[in-house]
Amino acid sequence: MTDPTLGNSQGLRPRTPNDAPIRRAEQLAAEYGAPDANAAGLLCDRHPADAVAFTFVQPDLSGIDVTFGEIRERSERVAAALVEIGVREGDRVATLMGKSQELVVALLAIWRIGAVHVPLFTAFAPGAIAMRVNGNGTKLVITDAAQRAKLAPSDELPAAREWRVVTTGEATGDDIAFADLLENTGAAPESVAVGGDGVLVELFTSGTTGTPKAVPMRLSGMAGVVMYFEYGIDCATGDVFWNIADPGWAYGLYIAILAPMASGHRSILLCAPFDPALTWQVLREYGVTNFAAAPTVYRALRHSPMPDGLVLRHLSSAGEPLTPDVITWSKQALGVEIRDHYGQTETGMTVVNAWHPDLIADIKSGSMGQPMPGYTVEVLRLDSDEPAAVGESGRVAIATDSTLLTFRGYRNAPERSAARFTADGRWYVTGDVAARDADGYLTFASRDDDVILMAGYRIGPFEVESVLTSHDSVSEVAVIGVPDELRGEVLIAVAVASPGIEPDAALVGELQQLVKRKLAAHVYPRRIHFVPELPKTPSGKVQRFLLRQQFIS
Repeated sequence: MTDPTLGNSQGLRPRTPNDAPIRRAEQLAAEYGAPDANAAGLLCDRHPADAVAFTFVQPDLSGIDVTFGEIRERSERVAAALVEIGVREGDRVATLMGKSQELVVALLAIWRIGAVHVPLFTAFAPGAIAMRVNGNGTKLVITDAAQRAKLAPSDELPAAREWRVVTTGEATGDDIAFADLLENTGAAPESVAVGGDGVLVELFTSGTTGTPKAVPMRLSGMAGVVMYFEYGIDCATGDVFWNIADPGWAYGLYIAILAPMASGHRSILLCAPFDPALTWQVLREYGVTNFAAAPTVYRALRHSPMPDGLVLRHLSSAGEPLTPDVITWSKQALGVEIRDHYGQTETGMTVVNAWHPDLIADIKSGSMGQPMPGYTVEVLRLDSDEPAAVGESGRVAIATDSTLLTFRGYRNAPERSAARFTADGRWYVTGDVAARDADGYLTFASRDDDVILMAGYRIGPFEVESVLTSHDSVSEVAVIGVPDELRGEVLIAVAVASPGIEPDAALVGELQQLVKRKLAAHVYPRRIHFVPELPKTPSGKVQRFLLRQQFIS
């Protein structure tokens, strides 16, 4: 008999010892996809008023607990004020804010009146902000006082605009003070039930071409978010949970704010920029047991002195592939392995090395795991929409009839949306390349446009990067393909040396031999360039196209 979990024309499904995870996925899909689903009720109002929702940790390690009852009362006042300003169901309200009490209250107020949240990362420049708030129905931009200057009239943000500014600082001109919204004495509006099809968040995701695309995250998409919180990272009763990711991006917003609120679980938010030493202190002083971060965070922690007294139970990673050397370090130094998870802004987390007892399995080096319950995942051939053979690199695709997949396309971008689905509509194609093994594990190779073609070989950069970062002298590295008259393309590596290392020709030769020795002779990087840092998106992903522009000559 064929094992359906191993993949065929029906796709890969998660291995489970029982059907409890599948039933839970179906239950969550029904709950958050219901026609009368109410975001404020599901995320806040149904929880005990005295239960702590968030602990806001300050740079001096002091903490402020905020309960669900406090968030409800404050967000009702702000919601009443937003209605008075003229914000209505379906309107866009953007936030240019760091982690703060005001941010959480603003989000609940937005969702309470059925409006749509547009996150703006605080590292954005005015041009990036303009692209996300002009011409899309944005009525307000709520900003921290420290960010207000970015919204001043400029070439990117003209004085004539469709939206007003709410600031946490002193309001001048046409601005509105957030403090005044909190003092509103009007009757709290009845929270709007937008239903499962209602849009909760509109995030923007960058592709390889064109401007960033608007991704509508529907309330029904919360089913996948909660499913991942419960089964992917296994956040259980008694856990002290901290996801360090910034809420200006999907993983931070979904998993640091939305998932804990929906689950009634306290979440830690650090109100300070990332610093390895401070991160270690928070992990220790707050007794964090369940921690999630991008690989770049773990790499930084690896090179920072580790304190005693940690009580970590689970470590999870997302955002970019996790190289095996980081997992080895965590097992040796922390006694806990880091489990890699894969997802997208469009889909939520879909392939995981799950922590939940019903799904936990051995990690395979370099693998991003197996499909989450509620998603059917397939690896399609690179040249057709047929399933790839075991071990063959292909396009990662998710069945459109998956219980937890709610993405239907980008806002106002029909052509770019259509390109993400197969012609028959059966599969959403992620744009990532991976291979699956006989046990159903998927191993990431590259973005579909990062594949390096050399002398007839298709080479995914991740394999080479994993070997290079296993060397103690290399902190980070990105491998790209550059044109070569003989071979079509050859590999070069752009690396960041570990602290205290002065790279030289001898190190370059040693690294080249390491790749030849550990991977294959034909895939060694012909050149290795050392740079102070790699160019990255604000969410921490390496921008290989910038490296190609710099090093292709």
